[in-house]
Amino acid sequence: MSKPNQSIAALAAGLLVILLAVSQTGHVQEQALSGEGFTAIPGQIGGQDVFGPYDVVENWPKPMSESLPGHEGWTYSVTMDVFAENPDRVFLVQKGELPIMERPRESVWLPELGPGFHYPNFRLPLRQAGSAIPNGDRLDEPGGGRSGIDWRWEHCVLVVDREGNIVEEWTQWDHLWYRPHDVEISPYDPEKHVWIVDADGHFVAKFTNDGSELVLTLGIPGEPGEDDNHLRRPTFLAFMDENTMYLADGYDNTRVIKYDMDGNILAQWGERGRGSGQETRPGYWNNVHGIAVDPRTRRVFVNDRDNGRVQVFDEDGEYLYEWSFWKGRRGQPHDIHSFIVTSDNKLWAADQGTHKIVGYDLDGHYLYSWGSWGEYPGGMWGVHGMSTDNEGNFYTASVNNGRIQKFRPREGANPAFLVGKPWPGVW
Repeated sequence: MSKPNQSIAALAAGLLVILLAVSQTGHVQEQALSGEGFTAIPGQIGGQDVFGPYDVVENWPKPMSESLPGHEGWTYSVTMDVFAENPDRVFLVQKGELPIMERPRESVWLPELGPGFHYPNFRLPLRQAGSAIPNGDRLDEPGGGRSGIDWRWEHCVLVVDREGNIVEEWTQWDHLWYRPHDVEISPYDPEKHVWIVDADGHFVAKFTNDGSELVLTLGIPGEPGEDDNHLRRPTFLAFMDENTMYLADGYDNTRVIKYDMDGNILAQWGERGRGSGQETRPGYWNNVHGIAVDPRTRRVFVNDRDNGRVQVFDEDGEYLYEWSFWKGRRGQPHDIHSFIVTSDNKLWAADQGTHKIVGYDLDGHYLYSWGSWGEYPGGMWGVHGMSTDNEGNFYTASVNNGRIQKFRPREGANPAFLVGKPWPGVW
């Protein structure tokens, strides 16, 4: 064969290889699902990720009157936190009870307040639960409403089963609470003691699992302070292992305290810093509203809420790194209320400003978010606490509209978008 013919043959062979490669690449692309890696349900046609990778479980929990005699006309109040021991035993802590408010058929115009004012507005909530009931230490103060009419200080701790029925009432401890803020059970405790952090009462209480006995108190109820025997508005508690836990103390003291399970202080760190996004120094905080741990790396994640950042420390308080949730000022529009680190090695945060659940990897890379504002089933308004159970259900507690909600994973959901199950433990 002559050299020109050889060149033509080589060129044709090269073009054939290119065409085959292009054909094979196109075939692979055709096989990929549209939206894979972006949507909660790969290949979904129509719809939106309104609730992300979940379906909301409606009528959960059921109305209080279906489980508790004498509760016709009463409902849940400021639900501060939720914790799922398992799908049939879900704890909630709240500030008493509020009367049910039915939406009027027609709005009332209020020109005395200004042009265009009317109530209620279409789709907007009827009331802000957080301002509808005083804390437990202010029930008798003027202007706080009428006991038995505007609110009732009872049923601050309840337990709900998978069907939404109230199955336990811890009313024997209602007198103890000022503002129950966080409820937890250590996954490493075979006796499954229940821990409740009371922010405005300045203490932490440890109960037997059935609530029959108060076995330990950290801080002195009703006495704020900054020494080793006192707390000042603590917020959340997290467990590292069978004998190590961390308390965010908190709204006012801006410190983290490392305890053993008998309440002995092992370490503490943190300084009062500037707020409104102005603080940049490691270990200086303003409003420590949230704490979480990664038991694999033994790292502690601290929510510096007023500065929109998470700071990461080793188990003894040595600063490692940080990242920002937002820049500028809290509430414009972001406001990370709290966060959890789950067994999927992600940090999941509740943003009260945007009404979203936001996921990050543990280096701070943004991964996914979902949620929208509203009082409809699945709508968010002030998510303050979160939990998952061993079946993958996700629970939220909201302070502004006063309710907990249950979300069930959608069929075919991308596992990367689901909030991880609890850390494996001894139960």
